[in-house]
Amino acid sequence: MTDIQQIRDAAEDWPVRASSVPFQGRVTGVRTDEVLMPDGSYARRDYQTHPGSVSVLALDDRQRVLVLRQYRHPVRQRLWELPAGLLDVPGENPLHAAQRELYEEAYCKAGEWRVLVDFYTSPGGTDEALRLFLATDLAEAEGERYQAHGEELEIETARVPLDELVRLVLAGELHNPTLVTGVLALRAALDGPGLDGLRPGDSPWPARPFDGD
Repeated sequence: MTDIQQIRDAAEDWPVRASSVPFQGRVTGVRTDEVLMPDGSYARRDYQTHPGSVSVLALDDRQRVLVLRQYRHPVRQRLWELPAGLLDVPGENPLHAAQRELYEEAYCKAGEWRVLVDFYTSPGGTDEALRLFLATDLAEAEGERYQAHGEELEIETARVPLDELVRLVLAGELHNPTLVTGVLALRAALDGPGLDGLRPGDSPWPARPFDGD
């Protein structure tokens, strides 16, 4: 049995004898690798290539979470989500990207930023890494509002008590993985070490290295 002290993810890179990109879209693509298996055979692995993402759990002083509802075509549902966006600028600081997304999607700013959790959204099918920030000390943003377009024109916003979101997640009423991860992680943090036990907002992120400026 593995020692509990060794329970942590570790970088590893199995040999690849051939690799191709049969599709490349504007932001994401599909890569096909032939990967050496432990028994000496090779297996084909197809996966989505992705620049990475950031998301924000914005918590106000009444322990309400800022959520958005948006249509998601692949699943044919309008989902309640957290503000989020792509890291589509190479080397972009993820904290800066998260601050931009909170402004654009919710016209909001925050005085305190922490890293709530880092995760791979679906590691069996994509290399997308996501950093989820906790934003507190909220206030309305300044300047002009972001001009929405496309599906963003129908975004709805709400502020929902954290414990109500936890209840809805466990009842199977909310399905966005970042929202599910965020509200459960925040509830665990509040019930355990507290917010001061979270990492600073500018903490290193090995999955998506960035310039610290």
